[in-house]
Amino acid sequence: MAHTRESDSEPRVYGCTRAAAVVLTHFLCVVLTGSIAALSRPGTSWFSWHPFLMTLAFSLFMTEAILLFSPHGSPMRRFPHKTKGRAHWMLQCLCVSCAMLGLAAISYNKHLNGKPHFTSWHGLLGLLTVCVVLLQSLAALPLIYHSLAKGWSLAKLKRYHAASGLVTYLLGSVSLLLGLCSGWFTASVSDYAWYLAALCPAVCGLVIMNQITGAYMAKKRLQS
Repeated sequence: MAHTRESDSEPRVYGCTRAAAVVLTHFLCVVLTGSIAALSRPGTSWFSWHPFLMTLAFSLFMTEAILLFSPHGSPMRRFPHKTKGRAHWMLQCLCVSCAMLGLAAISYNKHLNGKPHFTSWHGLLGLLTVCVVLLQSLAALPLIYHSLAKGWSLAKLKRYHAASGLVTYLLGSVSLLLGLCSGWFTASVSDYAWYLAALCPAVCGLVIMNQITGAYMAKKRLQS
């Protein structure tokens, strides 16, 4: 009897821990985006739009788009899967739009100042990330319009989309971390604030990775 109670409480504790992690992720992505907005003051210069729009794209919109499908802390948990899919698609469109605008802003700023483009790891990986997230969004169209992918099962398309989406999100997280290492950001915050800011994309990346891999493993167990 005692063994049964212990085994029942273990999944409950596990679920509460996951729910707390998702709530923390919601909080961190909003705090990081708000902090970068306060530091960059978008609109004061062409450069100011770059950190704001990129953080808005990859820290807020993309994170929230994936968390819509979380079974532990989704703001749309009671909605049907199709509705979540539409909301996910809209948030991803906002993510791509902000990423493209952020890339355009920094490119134009460098052009105005006569500086070379994409000479740092942050610039190169950022360019790659924007290209990948654009391709990822275009590749997701068959999930909405299944007639575009004749001969492919919807389950297989979703599996490939989830795997490539995870890679895209991790690329975005690493790009954000490299951006936090830039001279502009390190000169704007204290050492303690830098470590706290760096924790945001790191923790969010771990939670998102756990959500996607956990969902995939659960489906594998159901199919076996």
